Amino acid sequence: MSTIDRLLDPIAIPKVIRIRQRFDRPVIADVVAELKSKLQAKDIFAKIQPGQTVAITVGSRGITNMPLLIKTLVEQVKQRGAKPFLVPAMGSHGGATDQGQHEMALSMGYTEEYINAPIKSDIEPVQIGVSENGFPVYFDRNAYGANWTIVANRIKPHVAFRGPVESGLQKMITIGLGKQKGADICHELGFGEMAVNIPAMAKVSLEKANILCAVGVLENPFHETCRIEVLANEEIAAMEPVLQEAAKELCPRIHFNKLDAVIIDEIGKDISGTGFDTNVVGRYHTPFISGGPDVKRLAILDITDISHGNANGLGIADYTTKRAYAKLSFEHTYPNSLTSTVPLSVKIPMVLKSDKQAIQACIKCSNRLDKENVAILRMKNTNHLEELEVSVSLRKYVEAHPYLEIVSEPYDWTFDDQGNLL
Repeated sequence: MSTIDRLLDPIAIPKVIRIRQRFDRPVIADVVAELKSKLQAKDIFAKIQPGQTVAITVGSRGITNMPLLIKTLVEQVKQRGAKPFLVPAMGSHGGATDQGQHEMALSMGYTEEYINAPIKSDIEPVQIGVSENGFPVYFDRNAYGANWTIVANRIKPHVAFRGPVESGLQKMITIGLGKQKGADICHELGFGEMAVNIPAMAKVSLEKANILCAVGVLENPFHETCRIEVLANEEIAAMEPVLQEAAKELCPRIHFNKLDAVIIDEIGKDISGTGFDTNVVGRYHTPFISGGPDVKRLAILDITDISHGNANGLGIADYTTKRAYAKLSFEHTYPNSLTSTVPLSVKIPMVLKSDKQAIQACIKCSNRLDKENVAILRMKNTNHLEELEVSVSLRKYVEAHPYLEIVSEPYDWTFDDQGNLL
């Protein structure tokens, strides 16, 4: 038995209960009809002429209904007699390579068979101007060579800074379409300047590139599409901050203010740029953002296969598993850190042999004498927050909370022979 085993094996894991969180749930029943209606109301596609080429952006996030919405945009462009194609607007993701971003687009569901349009991936952008604050502005080469570009993305709070514009349309224009060079430049002065740099650089692209319009999507706390807005080029800068505020009101959250430990089953680039939504857990990798619950210890147990070894966000945790560590690819992970200039998110936390030991480490280092009353919360990932597991010590809190309900009797977590959760 190793010293680590001797230290952790005696740590008892408390029984847990399954709970359900309640949120308001606005939702669009027919997203295709909604998008078509918004396009028709603006009549933006009237500018597209037969034979013209139209680039449509696709990102590296697993966004509900986005492949369907992109497919719909492709169909609408073809109805104008034009030739649509997809461009990965992913900044430095996918290992900052043509092939890596092409593969990531396919893994997100943007296959040519489904979308009915090819993907053109080129990591080397063209410089199209300089922002008012002195930054060179880059734009995807294939998109710039098209007659028009359509930007499509979800609008949501960022995981590393606060501002009128965070994650969404202008970020995709500046960083996504800017490829690794654009992302690198925008992050050069750190996340403390991102709220200024993103709109300043996007302004150049909106004025000098061929951006026809943008499709902004908002999600409810269940990650269902609840709002779709089509914005003409000249509307994007003014309307995105309004949509950003609406997105913040819709954010998923955990209805707990203070926890000894949070266990996240999986993180990944398909879930968030930082692997998990830091806003949900209240753990951040920059000093330019705050809020969320007070979490003493954090364990991350695994990395999604769709991330292709990108373990960005793992460094924010205190503990992880050998299973997750074995998936870590430096080539896919480190470009994010070198581009964003934030090393914390890609550091390696304490690596333990199993899920059980990672959970036991959280309990041992909770700095509580009464460890039988440790307050633990477990989630699948930060995109799935309707049902959670919490330790029995939180039962009274759950019973008294208007947006929480208990849906099971207490039970023990079960582990396989390797100590991993079943």
